[in-house]
Amino acid sequence: MRHKTATRATAFFYSLGLVFTTAFAHDYEFSGGYPTAETVTKAYDDVDLNRAIEVYRFFYPTVSGAAIWNESIRAGVQPNRRFGYLETQPKHVGYTLNSDTPYAGLLLDLHAGPMVIELPPGLLLGAALDINQRWIMDIGVPGPDAGKGGKHLILPPDYKGEVPGGYFIGRATSYRIIAGMRSLPEHGDVAGAIERLKTIKAHPLKPASDWTEPAWFDQTPSPQDQTPYKYEETLKYWEVLYDIINSEPPLEDSRAQYGNLAALGIAKGQPFNPDARMKGILEQAARISAAQMRVESLADRRPDRVVWKDRQWQWAGLRYENGSFDLPNYKDIYAADKWFYQAIATSPAMFRRDPQAGSLYWLGLRDKDGAYLDGGKTYKLSVPLPVPDRLFWSVTVYDAETRSQVQTDQAKAALRSLFELKDLSGLSVDLYFGPKAPASQEKRWIKTIPEKGWFVYFRIYGPQQPAFDGTWKPGDFEEVK
Repeated sequence: MRHKTATRATAFFYSLGLVFTTAFAHDYEFSGGYPTAETVTKAYDDVDLNRAIEVYRFFYPTVSGAAIWNESIRAGVQPNRRFGYLETQPKHVGYTLNSDTPYAGLLLDLHAGPMVIELPPGLLLGAALDINQRWIMDIGVPGPDAGKGGKHLILPPDYKGEVPGGYFIGRATSYRIIAGMRSLPEHGDVAGAIERLKTIKAHPLKPASDWTEPAWFDQTPSPQDQTPYKYEETLKYWEVLYDIINSEPPLEDSRAQYGNLAALGIAKGQPFNPDARMKGILEQAARISAAQMRVESLADRRPDRVVWKDRQWQWAGLRYENGSFDLPNYKDIYAADKWFYQAIATSPAMFRRDPQAGSLYWLGLRDKDGAYLDGGKTYKLSVPLPVPDRLFWSVTVYDAETRSQVQTDQAKAALRSLFELKDLSGLSVDLYFGPKAPASQEKRWIKTIPEKGWFVYFRIYGPQQPAFDGTWKPGDFEEVK
């Protein structure tokens, strides 16, 4: 008796250079109802591969969050003790980071107990997330303090102590917390924005007698890579994930995924020592999963990705109802895959599609005819003026492979209304992208790399109604011969 399985590895994996052998292309054989020895081997390999592909995608935000944490520490940040600020440049690799505003990364370790983040009034905005990149609370302008300043208290997992009054409360599901903060550079004043970041305070709710205020330092000078890009297709991906699984509480709503990990040999309190067979399966799953997520992210087929039917622009974030991709009846895993493959952090304030949104992100990766943007060609993007923003707007170019700012000898990746485009006038402006600047357009041009794909995020800070109702919209990218 032979039971055939119809599942097969699809051709696009081979087009991506991913050659792998599984039982997907073979029959399972049974004799008298019992599996043959060959079928037993094939079936277990398939089951483990399927499990590994599923959990790879599910825990990608966790591994990406761990990459931010680990690289920040390598750069000199000390949890609870020393925080860094960053004027982001192309040499700072991070998923769709931008140079519109300076960043501050506050790493908090809740093993010290509840932690307080104090903000003064002003144009500070950010969010606290756990190591799994699950949203805890918005802080600053998009948060409950609405830019008026306030004390934000983050409670550790399973905290059962007294919760004092006078604080905005967030409850964490991990001990490692990343509070990403940004400071808006009013009138292009970056130095002033950095000084504002340095006024942020963080301390335990009940400081020990030897507590000292955290110091600030400039993270900008040295190159950094806060992504798992270099190892996302290797065994190291699983080693980084194991470190989090072994040191943090499990997510209560994801017990089945922890069960899949345990079946693969990744479980809290147990050593992770995969044998040769399991190493091969985990590495294979990493290659397949990374390819699948790249396809979902950069070749999205969902109808709701489209911003306007007569344009190629897409919503960078598919889901806008909340910051957790939850719908009434299910979690939108597809939307989460797309977002976390090309970006970091979520919050309800990030994905709103109305004038109450703090910012608005559109993804552009195709020209007006639907072809992918090519680093060896020159393109023009026409932007009607004025752009409907209350604050400012920008266009940032990203390398399609690294999902980080494009790195060229121009040493810049963005055109911004506070800086390069601050003196605009007229009904529209033409922006240029390509390996060489068109004549007299050097100040409105970003360099791209031949034989490399690229995409942009068009960001509007403080978007107004015309950005949502279609009465204002940018043109598509048009090739310039």
